[in-house]
Order: sequence, then structure tokens, then C-alpha cells
Amino acid sequence: MFQKLTANGVQGGVYQNVRKVPNNSPVTSLSSNDLRCNVGGGASAGTTTVSVAAGSSITFTADQAVYHQGPVSFYLTKVADAAAADGSTDWFKIKEIGPKFSGSTATWDLKSSYDVTLPSCLAPGDYLARIEQLGIHNPGSPPQFYISCAQIKVTGSGSKSFTGVKIPGHVKATDPGYTVNIYQPSFTSYIVPGPAVSTC
Repeated sequence: MFQKLTANGVQGGVYQNVRKVPNNSPVTSLSSNDLRCNVGGGASAGTTTVSVAAGSSITFTADQAVYHQGPVSFYLTKVADAAAADGSTDWFKIKEIGPKFSGSTATWDLKSSYDVTLPSCLAPGDYLARIEQLGIHNPGSPPQFYISCAQIKVTGSGSKSFTGVKIPGHVKATDPGYTVNIYQPSFTSYIVPGPAVSTC
């Protein structure tokens, strides 16, 4: 469960700026609204919004290191009020982390903290920042989404608004990175599911 957010070099408390996740059961339905910010991840009582400058870095930290093989992706959605937003607005991806290959051996980035730099051109305002770790360690069973959303207020002089995708709908059941068997000898390349990364 991703529980803490570091912004401006300061790590917040458990669920201080991250919406509370009820348990570590993954979301497995590609059509569920829970894919946005996890189960019950709508407006979250007690979660506060932290100001952070465009072009700076934020870090999500989990209660323990990720141990299921799979990619990590970061998304943003611009909203009127981060504390009240339900995630139904358009999301755009700002970073993805897939495996590194050495021959037929894949190495996944499995750790407890993941950081992302907010685009420097990002228009100021309220956003939900979303981390998604997709466990694809059990071929034949539905892949597992581990998700959290943080509430941020972006500051700065940026002016760019990004187009995005709806969640659910950002990942398709036919995406190669969703259906792949990572234990096959033919697993020598990988495409992270979801839209392309948005850049300035």
C-alpha cells in the first residue's frame, strides 16, 4: 500500500497527502472505477493537499517493498478541487518504469519508494497524482493493480494542459504488457500498458 508522499523534500505522514487505501487487496477489474484511486478512493476525509512546484519531484512510499514483478506508472489529472475530485477527469501518464533486460533475463525495479518529476510546463492548479504498480507475476490469473492517489496543488508559471484518457479504460485486456507471460523464454522486451508518457 502506497501510504506516504514526499513533496518539497519532506515526507508526509501515513495518508496525510495520500488517500487512504482500506487494505492491500489489489484491483483486478479493468472496468472498475476503483482503478482510479483504489477502493473507496474518492474524496478522502482527513487527507490534505500539499503544494508543490512544477518541475520538482514527488515520491510515493509504500508500507513495504514491492515484490510482485510488474511495471510502475505515474499519472496526473487536473481537477477543480483535489480534496473533492473523484478521478473521473482525464488522466495523463508522466512516467513509466518497465524491466531492464540482459539477454533473456528481466530485472524489475522492486522497492518501497518511487519518485517522479512533475513536468516543468505543467499549468498551476489542483491535481490528483496517481501511482500504479501492476503485478503480472501470476500468468493465467488477472493482473493485479496496486494504486494510490495523492492530492497536490501545483505552483509555478507553466501553462500546458495535457490531453488524457479515462480510467477505467486506460489499459486494455489485449495490451501486450497486460497479457504477457514473463516466465517464457521469449520474454525479451516489454511495453508498459497504458498511454504514452506525456512530455512538455
